[in-house]
Amino acid sequence: MAKVAIVTGASSGVGRAVALRLVGQGWDVALVARRREALDEIIAGEGAALRPRMHAYACDVADANTVTDVVADLFRRFGGVHALVNSAGTNIPRRALDMLSLEDFRALVDVNLFGTFHFVHAVLPHMRRQGEGTIVNVVSDAGLIANAKAGAAYVASKFGVTGLTQSINAEERERGVRACAIFPGDIDTPLLEKRPAPPPAEARAKMLRPEDVAECVMLAINLPQRAVVEQLVVRPR
Repeated sequence: MAKVAIVTGASSGVGRAVALRLVGQGWDVALVARRREALDEIIAGEGAALRPRMHAYACDVADANTVTDVVADLFRRFGGVHALVNSAGTNIPRRALDMLSLEDFRALVDVNLFGTFHFVHAVLPHMRRQGEGTIVNVVSDAGLIANAKAGAAYVASKFGVTGLTQSINAEERERGVRACAIFPGDIDTPLLEKRPAPPPAEARAKMLRPEDVAECVMLAINLPQRAVVEQLVVRPR
């Protein structure tokens, strides 16, 4: 059976970089994002040999029913999913506590935490039956230590993903499922545009690139099944 992976947030940034690395290593990859046209553009830009292994799914990760449908379709088509990479995430400009609204807090947690949980919840029964599976959650170093730059809602959501990742390892390792939380520092991605004051080009030049984080994801996925990287912190040098 072919190796099959799901990558959320695959239309840009880290998710896109991870999806392309997996396809390049011979995986069939479900590219998940809200905008189907953005995924179609990525697939169209790849060579004819790679395009058949890339499968676009328009999906709002905050919608549990749609997530369940995506995962069910993948198992019908391929018979299994061997890796899940949760890279979808967002932030808001009005993120400081003195301006953070209840609506924005809930919306952020819906995507960053519940969106991650929805895919974990959907794939775990299948991975248990397989007796193997790797789940990689791209968190943030704000999921380890709070900082004002990230904002309270983002920090709270990412701390939740950290705990979820630890819980997967605590409960599922005996069933062959392993999980890795990756904690990147600043990455030059489109998410920077949602900062109250987006950083200038000279600051972005010193940040991590999406490809740097993708290499960390591939380490967690490609390790022998007997080993697990539970946490990995990566920051600009």
